[in-house]
Amino acid sequence: MTGAIRCLIVDDEPLAREAIRSCIALDPMLEIVGEAGDGQDAIRAIEDLQPDLLFLDVQMPEVDGFEVLQDLMSRGISLPLTIFVTAYDSYALRAFEAHALDYLLKPIRAERFSDAISVAKSRIASDRGRQVTDELASFLAKSGLVAGRPKRLPVKVKGRIIFIWLDDVEWIESEGNYVRLHVSGESYSLRETLSAVEAKLDPAQFMRIHRCNIVNINHIKDLRPWFTGEYIVRMQSGKELTLTRSYREALHRLLGKEQS
Repeated sequence: MTGAIRCLIVDDEPLAREAIRSCIALDPMLEIVGEAGDGQDAIRAIEDLQPDLLFLDVQMPEVDGFEVLQDLMSRGISLPLTIFVTAYDSYALRAFEAHALDYLLKPIRAERFSDAISVAKSRIASDRGRQVTDELASFLAKSGLVAGRPKRLPVKVKGRIIFIWLDDVEWIESEGNYVRLHVSGESYSLRETLSAVEAKLDPAQFMRIHRCNIVNINHIKDLRPWFTGEYIVRMQSGKELTLTRSYREALHRLLGKEQS
């Protein structure tokens, strides 16, 4: 993991904040970026400081710990990983329902603190790694262009980035905000919309035949008219896709005819 974990302490009791400070000071990977003594100050501090890890007291006057998170979520503000701190274990279930990473009972035991921090480190390292991978994939997707269009696409697979040659892609299908690339019996998920991917492709090689499908025309084996007025497009692999009437211009292109 690169960079310290930025911590914010929120508790209305000065002694409780001091206890958490003492625990944090023992770990060189943790850094205190701020403290707050009530819920309103906590909300402002989370917005301003954007900590990685939040130690949040459950019971505070006026605005309690749960209400702090509810306020932030209602305004679409990203929440840090949260460890609730409480004197009552009866809050434990509600803490996990609020998607807390963990909870600590007062007085905080060093061993229990260490366990919670270990989980936090793993989660933050994973999140940071995913962010770095996303940024690298985005950079690679914008680079390596030939005549303004990529010849291959970077795809994340089990923590690695592999490169898929577009010539090898048989067809592409939409999966919401993702697409799936079908290549030689394998498939790979890419976090982009079908329209965004289509804009990068060479229209002389790739063709939209359905709102959910793009095909590589070099991998088409044959076309078969269907009674609905649509066509069945059979790929070299044997996969059959539908060319809908909405994309009839694609048929004219395939047949080498001018659209009437």
